[in-house]
Amino acid sequence: MYESSSAASFPATPPPAPDAGPRPVVLDDTPWQAPGMSRSVSLGGVVPRLPAFTLGSRLHGRGVLTDTDLTPDEIGEVLETATRLKRLHHRGEPHAYLPGTTLGMVFQHPSTRTRVAFEAGMAQLGGQAIFLGVNDLQLKRGETLADTARVLSRYVDALVARVTDHGDLDALAASASIPVFNGLSDRCHPLQALSDLLTLQERFGTLAGLKVAYLGDGNNVASSLLLAGSAIGVGVTLACPEGFGSASDVVTQASWLAAASGSGAQVVVTADPYAAVAGADAVYTDVHVSMGQTDGAARAVALAPYKITADLMAAAKPSAVFMHCLPMHRGEEVDAVVADGPQSIIFDQAENRLHLQKALLLHALCRPGAAAL
Repeated sequence: MYESSSAASFPATPPPAPDAGPRPVVLDDTPWQAPGMSRSVSLGGVVPRLPAFTLGSRLHGRGVLTDTDLTPDEIGEVLETATRLKRLHHRGEPHAYLPGTTLGMVFQHPSTRTRVAFEAGMAQLGGQAIFLGVNDLQLKRGETLADTARVLSRYVDALVARVTDHGDLDALAASASIPVFNGLSDRCHPLQALSDLLTLQERFGTLAGLKVAYLGDGNNVASSLLLAGSAIGVGVTLACPEGFGSASDVVTQASWLAAASGSGAQVVVTADPYAAVAGADAVYTDVHVSMGQTDGAARAVALAPYKITADLMAAAKPSAVFMHCLPMHRGEEVDAVVADGPQSIIFDQAENRLHLQKALLLHALCRPGAAAL
């Protein structure tokens, strides 16, 4: 477990003392049952005991705008917290450690995983989320992002923004007095990359020394995989046609992070998809045409050779897995036999968005020293 000099602790809630506080009202000692109905289940009346949960407090009050906002140690700490929260969730144990907290969600794009994972996650942590689409705010009437951020900071405890232009995210964060999280921007998708690392760690037991081959457009997802993977010691190979690679500064920074990790991980950019997948532990792709792109036909032609087929998967390690951030177009960037085959872990990735995002929220919004309710 990753520890820091200070920690936020959520001790288990003690049972109520005699005559301390209101008690449940019992109208009848015998539960109502319909004829032939099995014995009924009683709900409510007693505040559930929360398991003790201790975590480092160095991420308290901090958001995540880009993949380099977290150090390798901090990434490891968030992954460990996500693993523990996932365990509690699967065991059906309550973990409402953030009662009374509210998350504001400013979305310029539609979303399935990011939105639902944040809304469900806040509910499971005992808080609530308020979704704010482009038609729910005064931005269309000329209110500035800076003013919007200042107002929302008075109402909610954190913001997540899903934006077309990363500059909008920077503008929100610059004026907000609360943590801001990047739910997706044109530059990067850090929460997706962190969830992918969680999924790989679950699958292989470790991250250091793994190799991920990403085929297709060097978009925001590819950039985040390069940066987050390299920082934690995962080698990333990007295979794409000329003109479709990630930004050169991202590749340079990822190469530096890989060297600094001390794991021997390498960052490679190639035009050869078979060379990219050789020795890969995971083969990853994304849609060939993203939201807002108008050159769909040209992209489809250029990226067609990078479609993930059974032959390409066979060129990777026998234990290799297939990954995709979703949504997915079967038959375009990946064959259905791969997407729905035994090597596919795409729905594990999708589930882990929930646990990873909950971990970030818990770290950012926990109240150090406060008892869970």
